[in-house]
Amino acid sequence: MDQSPINRRDFLKTSGTTAVAASAIAGLATAPASGAANSNEAIRIGFIGPGGRGFGAHVKNLVKLKKDGMNIELVAVADVYSEHRDRTANYIKKELGNDVTAYVDYRDMLEKEKLDAVSIGTPDHWHAKQTIDAMNGGLHVYCEKPMTKNVEEALAVVETWKKTGQIMQVGVQSTSLPVWDDVRARLQDGQLGKVLQFQTEYYRNSAMGQWRYYALKKEMNPKNIDWKLWLGVEEGLAEHQPFDRAVYAQWRRFWPFGSGMYTDLFVHRTTAMLKATGLRYPGRVVGAGGLYLEYDGRDVPDVATVAADFNEGVQGLINATMCNQETRIQQVIRGHNGSFVFGNGEGFDGYDFIPERPQVTRDSSLKKQRISVDQVKDTTYAHFKNWIEAMQTNDQSKCNNPPDLGAAAIAIVNLGSSSYREGKVFHFDTDSLKVSNGDASWAKKWEAMSKARQKPKHIPGWKAGDKGSLLEEPAYMALAGPWTDGKPPKNEPNPSAG
Repeated sequence: MDQSPINRRDFLKTSGTTAVAASAIAGLATAPASGAANSNEAIRIGFIGPGGRGFGAHVKNLVKLKKDGMNIELVAVADVYSEHRDRTANYIKKELGNDVTAYVDYRDMLEKEKLDAVSIGTPDHWHAKQTIDAMNGGLHVYCEKPMTKNVEEALAVVETWKKTGQIMQVGVQSTSLPVWDDVRARLQDGQLGKVLQFQTEYYRNSAMGQWRYYALKKEMNPKNIDWKLWLGVEEGLAEHQPFDRAVYAQWRRFWPFGSGMYTDLFVHRTTAMLKATGLRYPGRVVGAGGLYLEYDGRDVPDVATVAADFNEGVQGLINATMCNQETRIQQVIRGHNGSFVFGNGEGFDGYDFIPERPQVTRDSSLKKQRISVDQVKDTTYAHFKNWIEAMQTNDQSKCNNPPDLGAAAIAIVNLGSSSYREGKVFHFDTDSLKVSNGDASWAKKWEAMSKARQKPKHIPGWKAGDKGSLLEEPAYMALAGPWTDGKPPKNEPNPSAG
């Protein structure tokens, strides 16, 4: 399911990890984390690739957290672009007063600096290798979304996380909203009955085309940028190509380095919905869409939809266009007894419960309800704070977006992207963690359950028994069944009886 033009499996070798096996995703490792997490010493953090998001979100929020009393030190930066190195070092010096050591290659920083953690803001194709290198080096990691570029890399990150015991936070900041824990508890308690579907969205519009608002500057040139290192040619992450400012600054438009809206935007909403429902890896994924307007040399589509079906009997729909945003679909979770409606965006002060009609639910007490939740003023700030608190307590479970959640989101959005590009349906085996081409087995499985009159499957943590999950059998269904040798079914009522 690799979306780059070359084989990326070599990164596993250069990162010092092995191929993923099913047993790798079982039980947390007990390897010791860095010393700072077990002491009162400040957590020493270095930055890898603080460009647009890496500087505006990572650097600035960690500086603010330091000013607000968090016991951290921001001590080093590694970036292939001299302007980014200087900007980060100068900003930290101005705001916090300490000098910052600058490196071109992040591996030199990991080797020479006595770090406890790194904050990664590089392009997608570098995420897996840098994350694995850092954790294998005994460092905690904050990695900007998407966690990795493809599914294989995501599983390798999870393997390393569990093997090393390091603390890792994936940068989907909306997972630090309290709303999702509230929703999950209500779903597990059966407020919606059998959970059937979630839909989510990410719509944008721009006169210039998405991601072209990252400005090209004269300073972006091979003298100031280590282009070969940025590409990752020697690491097997991309093929060599001539330097191009548009590729460097607007890499999200091109398959070798990003996956457009799938990994830049879909992963936000998908991760939130997985956290809300408790669902993780999909069983079946298909993607659709195309490049229908933004003919500006990009690779990635401007209209896309992903449908993910889960073994728990739930479907997820992710829909968007980058060329219209005033008529967005709403974010919704649907069940047999009702729906939770969230609206758009992330700044929720609550959400609505919309019940189905009482003729279906057999419960006239169900009424439309506005459910209020605690708000978070700045989700990015809260997300970094959550990471620091998890490091201070050396507790992997405290992170709001750990790698196992990150990998599940990658499986959905990446397979959706691959489906669009390759014209295939993909199945994901949640036991072996293997991807295969789709076949008739998915539909046959559900048909067999129906023929056997089985009860529905449920989301993880379901506590509500059969609530909202069983159908009523009309009396006339006693007339159903095949006739044999011209005779009606044995269970058909005898008209002469009584």
